This record gives sequence, C-alpha cells and structure tokens, in this order.
Amino acid sequence: MRIARFSIDGNVAFGAIEGEKQDELVLDIIKGIPFADFELSGTKVPVGKVRLLPPVLPSKVVAFGRNYAEHARELGNEVPEAPFAFFKPSTSVIGPGDEIQYPSFSQEVHHEAELAVVIGRMCREVPRERVKDVIFGYTCANDITARDVQKREKQWARAKGFDSSCPLGPWVETDLDPADLTIQLTVNGQQRQLGRTSEMIHSIEDLIVNISEAMTLLPGDVILTGTPAGVGPLNVGDEVAVTIEGIGTLTNKVVKRG
Repeated sequence: MRIARFSIDGNVAFGAIEGEKQDELVLDIIKGIPFADFELSGTKVPVGKVRLLPPVLPSKVVAFGRNYAEHARELGNEVPEAPFAFFKPSTSVIGPGDEIQYPSFSQEVHHEAELAVVIGRMCREVPRERVKDVIFGYTCANDITARDVQKREKQWARAKGFDSSCPLGPWVETDLDPADLTIQLTVNGQQRQLGRTSEMIHSIEDLIVNISEAMTLLPGDVILTGTPAGVGPLNVGDEVAVTIEGIGTLTNKVVKRG
C-alpha cells in the first residue's frame, strides 16, 4: 500500500494511493493515522487536486554514511567496518515538489539519492529477527549536503542539517522487499546516480539493530541507508529527481535561499 500525507482546503490528512498512471492517481482518505489500526474512509480525491506533503514528520532522521563502497571511495574515504551514523533535524525535512534552498554559507551543495526506511512503532534494542516488525515502509530521500562545509567542519550538523536538506517522498510504500532495488537520480533529466540497494555494505537489519541499541525509535522516524556512487553538485535552478524501483519519484527544485 502507498500511504501519502497531503493537504487540501487547509486540512492535513493521510490517504492510500490508488491507481498506476500518474494523471489517474487518487487518494482514499484514511480515518486516523496510519501507524495504528486504520480504516479507509471511501472518500476519494484526485492526487492532482491536493498538495503532497512530506509523508511523515519524524522526531529524528538517522542517516548512515559511506554505506556503499564506491561512494566512500569516490570521496576518498575508507569503508567503515561498523555503521557510521549522523543526524538530520526534523526541520530539514521537505516534501515532493518543495524547494531545496541553497544555503548562503556554502558554495558546493551535492545531491545524494537514498532509500529511506520509515519506522512504524516505538522500539529499542531491536533484535535482528524482529526488524521487519518495526518497519512501516519505505520512501525516497535526498541527503542534500553542503560538501565544502562538511570537509572543513568536524561535525556535520550544518553541512547536512540545514533547512530543506532532507527531501522525502512522494509517499511511503508499505509492501516492498528492499533487498535489491534500483536507485537512480537525475539532474535536469540527466542521470547522475545509478545503483542498487543490494550494494549496501551494512543491511537495513544491521542499521536498525545498530541505532536502536543506543536510542528509542518512534513511529514516523526515518532511517537513511546511504547513497550509491555518482554524487555531485547542484546549482540554483536545477531540478533533481530521485527514483527508486517499487516506490516512485521524488522531485525538487533548487532555489536561492531567500
């Protein structure tokens, strides 16, 4: 099931996406929230009539770096033996169609296409065999990075946590095997990144076991699983699109920060 979060006439709701062709998609509005037992209302609205929002509002985004060997090498980094985590604040999250604001303190902003895991229930110290039980679904993400700031500052808080640096969407796919999916990214229609989730160094199970040893994960929290090789610069005016097999396409435009 594809679950979207949207606004219409000033109201925010969740809905289940129905249909396959983009211009024929409709939302069946959900009664309540999707992290608990819910019912479909039967009230349907065309996707073209609503504004899609970030599919979740996470309390935290836990991101894992250097989880694809070729990406680690392209930036001159060693492949980590253990998962390598950092955070992006909730204020970094934007949705499909929202603008990525080029930060004034950077001259080199890069794209990073990633598979995002959405947590479905409160959990901690999750055993490997129970990881699937705590996952709500999967969505597309773009780990926008101020690369020059990342290189000169020891902490990555500003480089990866600035406003609009975490596009998510367009919806959450709840019925998906993430083991071997194609991930690709284009800028102005030109392919920049192409990889498969099977190339991850540390699996999704590894990542969730690792981070849940340290902290409680809440419904709606997001885990970013790393990016394949091919990261590169974005410029004001660029349109960047992340497409993941079985999920869909997340598109955002880069603008000058106002």
